[in-house]
Amino acid sequence: MHELGITQNIVAIVTEHSQDTKVKRVLLEIGKLSAIMPDAIRFCFDICTVDTLLEGATLEILETPGLAKCRQCGAEISLEQPFGICHCGSIQLDLMAGEELKIKEIEIEEVCV
Repeated sequence: MHELGITQNIVAIVTEHSQDTKVKRVLLEIGKLSAIMPDAIRFCFDICTVDTLLEGATLEILETPGLAKCRQCGAEISLEQPFGICHCGSIQLDLMAGEELKIKEIEIEEVCV
């Protein structure tokens, strides 16, 4: 399960950018073609955030669909897997979207003085 290592890295990056402030929410963007299982990330997030600034934070995951452009006819087609066939019959596709793994947003607690 490579999602554990990925989640540990996400927690480390968010911790570094939170500047020692408690994190309330993290929004990730995970592409459907990235070979990363969102449910496994959710499971690992709870484990990896214990005793960190992210403990108790809400994890939101935005799954982005796969998108490719046909080299033969130029059509854009949606993909559920990293390969496919265009309506024109071509299998020569250039992936345009769906392989992402991004930390899109971090929400931290506001400190009132």
